[in-house]
Amino acid sequence: MANFKLVISDPKKAKSEVLEVKDSNAQLFMGRRIGEVVDAASSGYKGKLRITGGSDRAGFPMRGDVLGGGKRYILLTKGIGFKKAAEGEKRRKLVRGNTVTDEIYQINAEKVD
Repeated sequence: MANFKLVISDPKKAKSEVLEVKDSNAQLFMGRRIGEVVDAASSGYKGKLRITGGSDRAGFPMRGDVLGGGKRYILLTKGIGFKKAAEGEKRRKLVRGNTVTDEIYQINAEKVD
């Protein structure tokens, strides 16, 4: 069974909170993609959440433009998972896809009204 650390951000209050989501409550997030809205009432949180990202146990970030749930090497020039040192620099980096799987450790989400 999957266990997640769910980091919920509230943009209006500029605060965040961390919840541990285990076993049957974690199934709510399995197979969901970045950008999807989830009704999180069954996971112990009242309200709806929009998944904004996450990372696996090794720290590789999820990217919304990489399809699937596996790890892939992609050529990056900017964005999530890349910090450029010089103008015009490109690097091939390892990132996770946009789908939540049991290999994901942390899910980032924001509160939706």
